[in-house]
Amino acid sequence: MTEVKEQVALITIFGGTGDLANRKLYPSLYHLFTKGFLKENFAVIGTARRPWTNDFFREKVVESLKGIEKEGFEPEEFASHFYYQSHDVTNRESYVELKNLSDELDKKYELQGNRLFYLAMAPNFFGTIASRLKSEGFVDNAGFSRLIIEKPFGRDLASAEELNESLRQAFDESEIYRIDHYLGKEMIQNISVIRFANSIIESLWNNRYIDNVQVTLSETLGVEDRGRYYEESGALRDMVQNHILQIVSLLAMEPPIKLTTQEIRHEKVRALRSLRVIEGDDVYKYFVRGQYGPGTVDGKELLGYRQADNVNPDSNTETFVAAKLMIDNFRWSGVPFYIRTGKRLAKKATQIAIQFKNVPMNLFGSNHSLGGNVLVIHIQPDEGITLHMNVKKPGQGMLTMPVNLNYAHSSPDGMNTPEAYEKLIQDCLNGDATYFSHWDEVSLSWNFIDKVATAWSNTKEHFPNYTSGTMGPKEADELVSQDGFKWFD
Repeated sequence: MTEVKEQVALITIFGGTGDLANRKLYPSLYHLFTKGFLKENFAVIGTARRPWTNDFFREKVVESLKGIEKEGFEPEEFASHFYYQSHDVTNRESYVELKNLSDELDKKYELQGNRLFYLAMAPNFFGTIASRLKSEGFVDNAGFSRLIIEKPFGRDLASAEELNESLRQAFDESEIYRIDHYLGKEMIQNISVIRFANSIIESLWNNRYIDNVQVTLSETLGVEDRGRYYEESGALRDMVQNHILQIVSLLAMEPPIKLTTQEIRHEKVRALRSLRVIEGDDVYKYFVRGQYGPGTVDGKELLGYRQADNVNPDSNTETFVAAKLMIDNFRWSGVPFYIRTGKRLAKKATQIAIQFKNVPMNLFGSNHSLGGNVLVIHIQPDEGITLHMNVKKPGQGMLTMPVNLNYAHSSPDGMNTPEAYEKLIQDCLNGDATYFSHWDEVSLSWNFIDKVATAWSNTKEHFPNYTSGTMGPKEADELVSQDGFKWFD
């Protein structure tokens, strides 16, 4: 996991006129440019069906940087490295023109044949694009060839296997970077440091001292304009299969021999293999699903999921998932990993709460309860760590009170920590795949999710079952309380 100061590459973005490119990719590349990771020897080709010119494309790139201009750096200077190619992903002639432009820019900017292809478009085109990149000689250069693909990576295990096979016809597994922006978040990457750089934490990181682990990814927004996509995915496929299971694997994995891509991935795969597969009627014992209905938040009337555009008025799609996951290995046997994620919830937060076992005996009186020890990793919107402890209450007697030891995480210069896409694009340019999903992780997570999805597909739920602005259906609270716990707030 070495850092390289400057990278030389041609970056081709399929879907260069899309929302992802404008909101995330171009600002991220600009930050890399201002920090010196990209200098004179780089170029970017944006492709899409629209008949744009280079000048118009560059205007759009500059427009996407409004509000983040850095002193001493002109957005126009950055945008001068950008070129546009009107492109039909199914047409061979488009690839011939794209190849000619790529070779021309390689010579102009002395890019040494290094190629990064970013597929920021519909997944049904991934296989077609990969095969054309192979057949038209895009990957036959002297430098590296790397492919970044966005989720969803398939809709189930069968479609994921089919997609992976089509990609592997053109790219080796080591060249495929399946991006999960959650893995680029600073506090997600901090999990390994918190665990393995602190003996006081790692020595307690097991079933002898931990009661339960909770992972919460809650959103206050609804599906907005993503109704058509959400009808196909739902919260289970959209959030649990990738983001949440990736976080669980980082929390549950054994210490790697070394902090290298291969060793970290090996331990994450081992953790996912230890994940108890839930199927059939057991799904209803371990999983809860929900769908938000209308509600009022801050005096504003909010529509239910079924009233959103492009959503079936009788939809059976879940917008909320809570579950009790079990890791069947020596370290975690008996420790539940509770997860929950949903839309239109009361708070926007991504956090991990590790709840430690209570002391064997309360020495401070039966009528005086002790607060539990909880280590909370805050991922968003705030970044940091909180440790909940008990101390003596000031004054006479031996009464206790809870206190919080807080650490707010920020970069050394006081600015916000790097945007997740910025970190991951930089990692890909450096050839560091540590925080990208390996195929083994993807296949194991889909195998787990498919069993749950199959059980749910055979049952019609009484939706909606939670009101907008709440923290989900009451069954989610019961899932935790039946084990004697409650969701950490």
